[in-house]
Amino acid sequence: VVVATRNRWADLQISLPRHEGPVILVDNASTDNTPDRVAADFPDARVIRLRRNLAAVARNVGVEAATTPYVAFADDDSWWAPGALRRAAEILDAHPGIGLLAGRVLVREEERLDPVCAQMAASPLGRRADLPGPSVLGAVACGAIVRRAAYLQAGGFDPVVGFPGEEERLALDLAGYGWDLVYVDDLVAHHHPSATRPPDVHRRAASTRSALVTTLMRRPWPVVADHWRAALLGDRATRLGLVEAVLALPRALPRRRVLPESVERDRRLLETA
Repeated sequence: VVVATRNRWADLQISLPRHEGPVILVDNASTDNTPDRVAADFPDARVIRLRRNLAAVARNVGVEAATTPYVAFADDDSWWAPGALRRAAEILDAHPGIGLLAGRVLVREEERLDPVCAQMAASPLGRRADLPGPSVLGAVACGAIVRRAAYLQAGGFDPVVGFPGEEERLALDLAGYGWDLVYVDDLVAHHHPSATRPPDVHRRAASTRSALVTTLMRRPWPVVADHWRAALLGDRATRLGLVEAVLALPRALPRRRVLPESVERDRRLLETA
């Protein structure tokens, strides 16, 4: 299990004892003494201390450090249900073409199904007879389990895309390399969102930026134009995200690589649905 964190010691006290299997905790330059507290209270967890905040990209450091063939992601405020990781390993052992398993994420004490998971369960991409669930082109990061080799081949989470919304570029590139991505309903993760979260407008702006940058780096130019035009006509948060995407252009454009036609076709199908 790879966990990226920053200044969330209160959440880690709750989540870390619930993890099954080895934990690699990557600390994004916390200022609340999180690494020392984790090392003292959870000596079985391997702690990697970063000198600066890499946000979602910190997970890449954890995956590179892992020695297992499969890696499950968890946030500092989430954990996998008992038995989920063993079940995921069985699936990945039996299906060597699967690069990512997307699990069912239950939110807060009321265990409300994450809306993204509801969409994946009803994926218009369908379900092949040889796969354990419907095919998808995304995931909720804290509900994702990856084949380490596939993740590294796809480059992990993207430093230009950033956080949140980091999952799409990874999913598209995994599919582009020929890996299957599958939603499996009986792989359950629990997510109790931390009380220390940014204001909604900033989070929505960041999500818009990530989506626009991903589109720029992987989709045909007409699709890029449509998405960026729609953001310009959106609300304040969306326009703020557009400004942030414009600022990312010098870093994003050199990384542009259009998806294979089959993956682009599936992505368009998801948009239409």
